[in-house]
Amino acid sequence: MATIPITKRGAELLKAELHRLKTVERPSVINAISEARAQGDLSENAEYEVAKDRQGFIEGRIQEVEGKLSAAQVIDPSELDAGGRVVFGATVELEEDSCGEQVTYQIVGEDEADLKFGRINISSPIARALIGKEEGDAVDVQAPGGVKTYEIVAVHYR
Repeated sequence: MATIPITKRGAELLKAELHRLKTVERPSVINAISEARAQGDLSENAEYEVAKDRQGFIEGRIQEVEGKLSAAQVIDPSELDAGGRVVFGATVELEEDSCGEQVTYQIVGEDEADLKFGRINISSPIARALIGKEEGDAVDVQAPGGVKTYEIVAVHYR
């Protein structure tokens, strides 16, 4: 299995989710199944069906998170020294050439991406265009509204 890059913060979030699933969600759904079984006839017991479906979802998610953690290559951006180049985990300040608008993005793994917080997926068009570039470089990005040109103002490893 190929390794999946993930930041240290992202790995900690996945570990916390796994812990919650195993220690809170799993026991809760097992208890719900027990209570539903105690009500008698399972063939017409909606609570039992809902609890069993929920159990299937939780067990599937546990396997998914364990798989991601086992294949994860954890990268701590604060320990990177890429000589000012944009790499996975880097935080990049950009300025759009056409309007002067400034944006800041951190390049992260698929599970960590959240545009509201300025975290973009490594496989997104803008991240792919930025990888390997340096401060001062101009980058063309194919956006839904056409090609946008950004200048890299700064690259941070935090």
